[in-house]
Amino acid sequence: MFYFRKYFIVLGCLTSFLFSHSQIESNPQGENGLVKWYSFQEAQELNIKQPKPFLIDVYTDWCGWCKHMMRTTYSDPGLASYINTYFYPIKFNAETKDTIEYDNKRYFNESTLPKSPHQLAKRFLGASLSYPSTLFVANNLQFSLLSQGYLDVRKIEPLLIFTVENIFRTTSYDDFSAKFSQTFYDSLHTNNRDVIKLHSIAELPSLMKKEPKKVIISIGTAWCSGCRIMNATTFSDSLIAKYINSTFYLVDINAESKDTLIFSGNLFPPSANPQFPFHSIVNFLTSNRLVLPSLVFIDEKFQLIESIPYYQHPKGLEPILHYFGDDQFKHLKWKEFLKKRSDGTLPVIKGK
Repeated sequence: MFYFRKYFIVLGCLTSFLFSHSQIESNPQGENGLVKWYSFQEAQELNIKQPKPFLIDVYTDWCGWCKHMMRTTYSDPGLASYINTYFYPIKFNAETKDTIEYDNKRYFNESTLPKSPHQLAKRFLGASLSYPSTLFVANNLQFSLLSQGYLDVRKIEPLLIFTVENIFRTTSYDDFSAKFSQTFYDSLHTNNRDVIKLHSIAELPSLMKKEPKKVIISIGTAWCSGCRIMNATTFSDSLIAKYINSTFYLVDINAESKDTLIFSGNLFPPSANPQFPFHSIVNFLTSNRLVLPSLVFIDEKFQLIESIPYYQHPKGLEPILHYFGDDQFKHLKWKEFLKKRSDGTLPVIKGK
């Protein structure tokens, strides 16, 4: 239950800084901005008790853009509040003479000369010792994303979302960043969500009587950024929309719905627990492993096939749709399906 509560709070806060910031240097906060910075030791000790991603600001004392980033980006109240809540931010002087333990290894500065890079800076930055550099590290330390150069609020937003919402599990950053910009900043991008036929869960019994199809249930909330980006870009992709309309019924469920819903003859009430606001039907559909967003695939007899968690880019969703929509899941494991699809030996399922 703690995991779900944490996830709700994370995504709910996300929109609190999106579009609410100012990029002008009107309220400089000095060398630390408004972010509460930790040492490596402090962050790693806290991470054992309550896992969070790390944001590592790699700077030097002589770097002017590093100071400017503190006075602007890290002095933005909404952004700083988000970072303080959902990251362990670490301010790391790349030329420090201190010995640092990180990820169970000890690092030190091999030179006594001024402006000499620390071993850990070399690990993070490789041959490109450029400042400022910002490292976004998942809380298991197994994934990291490096961004080099000055980041204003608009540039750092998708990097934060990409890390906190675990979007790196399904999508490259470049692919996600393009869809993020389309959704939130591209005034010329038209949301063609209406090209997909959306249905309510109450319509399914009558729809199935007329024409049996598989069902995709898209689970999200109004404040989930990954959900919003999927709705605005993935489901508006023409090939995705065309295939879903021909093969599935798409149902959109708000995970915080206050309505009593009926599925497969069973009543599902809304949550009565304010500490756990997700509807009982989404817990049932995801076997109590809800991640936002999620797509749940259901067969023509209302039997659960699979729940697919996390944000999906059109490139990632397309093979998933065909795996379930073409009944390949009945005959092939996922990795076998992808291999046969790539080498052109995929069997044609009778009737498809």
